[in-house]
Amino acid sequence: MSLPGKFIAFEGGEGAGKSTQASLLAETLRARGRDVLVTREPGGTPGAEAIRKLLLDTAGDGFLPRAEALLFAAARADHVERLIRPALEAGHWVLCDRYLDSSRAYQGGGGGLADDDLLALHRLGSGGLLPDLTLLIEVSPEEAAKRIAHRDGEEADRIGGRPAEYHARVAAAFRSFAEAEPARFAVIDGNVPREITQAAILAALDRLA
Repeated sequence: MSLPGKFIAFEGGEGAGKSTQASLLAETLRARGRDVLVTREPGGTPGAEAIRKLLLDTAGDGFLPRAEALLFAAARADHVERLIRPALEAGHWVLCDRYLDSSRAYQGGGGGLADDDLLALHRLGSGGLLPDLTLLIEVSPEEAAKRIAHRDGEEADRIGGRPAEYHARVAAAFRSFAEAEPARFAVIDGNVPREITQAAILAALDRLA
């Protein structure tokens, strides 16, 4: 069922600039008179934020891929039911920093879980809700490393601190999703100055008109 609002997800690896670009797009849309909600995953609701802490806190041994996928799916289910879907039903534009495709890329591409299983979890937990547009911001490993060092110093979270090989698998998975679903994805160059990236994102929004 089509909802009155528009749902845009920002995807990409660590250091891609998703949060920055989501904030810039929100400013632009509000200046155009849109009602905009900016949120993130995991998180966005009290319950989902509590799960975020469990997932990303560096203390302890962490979770194996299946448990991790279930926790992400639970957080998303709460986020969709309590925040995202009501906002879309009210006609708002929802900008989400990560969504389903991050689970597919990190727990699937990175962690080795089957994509069909992750999609089944999403159908059960979140009713299969997909973004109207998914912006995949790509940056080189070198640029990502620079940005992460500037942002986090020596304190990467549990997932961000995984080995380079893991993150390479994640990046390859994201790219494969974009190639398989060109109608939903727009691939954006994140290596350039942020104003150029922002202009490319605004151009991609034309397909939602």
